[in-house]
Amino acid sequence: MRLGYFTMPVHPLDRSWSETLKEDREAIILADKLGFHDAFMGEHLTDKAENITNSMMFNATLIHDTKQIKLATGTSNLSQIHPVVIAQQAAMFDHMSEGRFIFGVSPGALTSDAEALNILEQDRNKMFAEAIDVILAIWEREPPYDIDFPDNRFKVSTRRTQALEIGVGFLGKPYQQPRPEIVGTVVAPFSPGVILMGKRDFHPLSANFLLSKHLKSHWENYCKGKAEVGVAPKVEDWRVARTIFVADDDKTAERYARTGANNPYEFYWSQMWTKMKRGKRLYVFKSYKDQPDDDITLDYVMDNCVIFGGVNKVVDQILALREEIGDFGEIVYAGMDWVDPALGKRSMQLMAEQVLPRVNAAIGKSAAA
Repeated sequence: MRLGYFTMPVHPLDRSWSETLKEDREAIILADKLGFHDAFMGEHLTDKAENITNSMMFNATLIHDTKQIKLATGTSNLSQIHPVVIAQQAAMFDHMSEGRFIFGVSPGALTSDAEALNILEQDRNKMFAEAIDVILAIWEREPPYDIDFPDNRFKVSTRRTQALEIGVGFLGKPYQQPRPEIVGTVVAPFSPGVILMGKRDFHPLSANFLLSKHLKSHWENYCKGKAEVGVAPKVEDWRVARTIFVADDDKTAERYARTGANNPYEFYWSQMWTKMKRGKRLYVFKSYKDQPDDDITLDYVMDNCVIFGGVNKVVDQILALREEIGDFGEIVYAGMDWVDPALGKRSMQLMAEQVLPRVNAAIGKSAAA
């Protein structure tokens, strides 16, 4: 099992933007030193707490300060930018990082972003689907370009103005061939979109918002998509994100991640719970479809969505998760604001140096049994 990192990020509204940007960079530089496989950075245009406005721009600042970690958009919001622009920015990033790039994609869920861009009333899922088709066509084709899919708003051509002998009218290809890994974050239980991901060889990242009982539905739908195209699914392609805090002892972990005043985990989940409630999306936290909204309190969400403890306790919880949902390729550690930088860094260190090796040792023993 690999170890990944995903951060929105979510910071208190009164913190300095420049300081939180430095902290977010420091967390990913630390993840690189600790051997994390990849790091996904979210992006939003109109959220003061989730304040990375362009994940690719942010990640570009990390290329020369990291050595091995793959830098991932988490996600590039494809309804918000023309696919020619994002195709070329992603291809350039892939070259700048010499292949240490994962292309995380989504439509973009924040309605205030859509309103600011005057696309609130548009079908952003359709815009996303149209954009990804065009991006892949750009990467697959050579000039002259005449990309004109039926019922697709994005038409791409350079035929009228090209001068290929001097390089004009050319759209660049990624460093990785035939393309970078494409990852989609999956939030809804039983999401039918994961079937399409399986068919197109996009890889699912199950969000840390979901109750663990629903995660297996993502793998089942991914397998359905693979079966439809006659390809065997690979467990290593499935990432599962969880909110995790590891401390040197259980008491410190409980104080910092659950019961203590001013803990970053309560702040994070109060943000997520409030935003999901406001957007009529509390279903992501529900144990069953008709569960009353009144059941979904902040305490309920934290009780069901936060893994915390000393090393042994966290190892046991991750092994229990794997027993519940089946094998998966990567456990993705959700990044938090560093209320206490020493504890935040120590948690990542313990996760990489003690928890994951013990989990993998236990998996190896169980697989050999």
